[in-house]
Amino acid sequence: MEPRSDKSGNRRGRRSRDEILEAASRLMAERGFAATTLSELSRVSGVPKSAVYHHFRSKAGLLSAVMERGAHAFFEHMAKAQERPPRECGVRERLGWYLQRTGEVFLAHPDFLRLHLILVMNAEVMDAAEACEVEAIIERVRRDGRAHMNRMIADSFAAYGPDTAQAVADRLDYFAIAGFDGAFVAWQADPSRSLTDAMDQLTDAVAALGESLARATPDTANLDGAPIR
Repeated sequence: MEPRSDKSGNRRGRRSRDEILEAASRLMAERGFAATTLSELSRVSGVPKSAVYHHFRSKAGLLSAVMERGAHAFFEHMAKAQERPPRECGVRERLGWYLQRTGEVFLAHPDFLRLHLILVMNAEVMDAAEACEVEAIIERVRRDGRAHMNRMIADSFAAYGPDTAQAVADRLDYFAIAGFDGAFVAWQADPSRSLTDAMDQLTDAVAALGESLARATPDTANLDGAPIR
């Protein structure tokens, strides 16, 4: 008799791991890390607690995997959504396109973003080594998000020249990230509020501040908001 292939077992293992991560992402986004018990996770995912320890060395290890998975999906979606920015348009139009696409990606990944903000604002209880690992992931997500915002702003102000565009982006990336965080929290608190409208308002604010900064920069090459070519 031919020995049984372990491929089916590997597939079951991957499916079990994905089911745990999916359930953990939802529960932790709703309740936070500390309030999510492994018993409840087992009930919701339909996977025994022993499987959680098999796939993840601890509850904090599970949280790290949830954040890694969520960050990968979020930034991959962001890259695809913004791979063809419009040409032949002014600063406000191009920046608005970028921010609206970003808002759409936010709406597609609410559990990841909600959990991320919960972790940023609350020091959850875990041992020092586990806390360092989770904090490193959170810091990387914030750093990558800010770098992405910086690129969007710099590209939107490209008509002013590379030095000025980069100077504007460096001044306004943190402000724009804060605007996104606030808009997302407001939408979570009241889903009837339009994230699209919030992105329009954020676009107006960043465009106005950026053009003011660009005009104050000595080496500005183009001061009339000409279309980006």
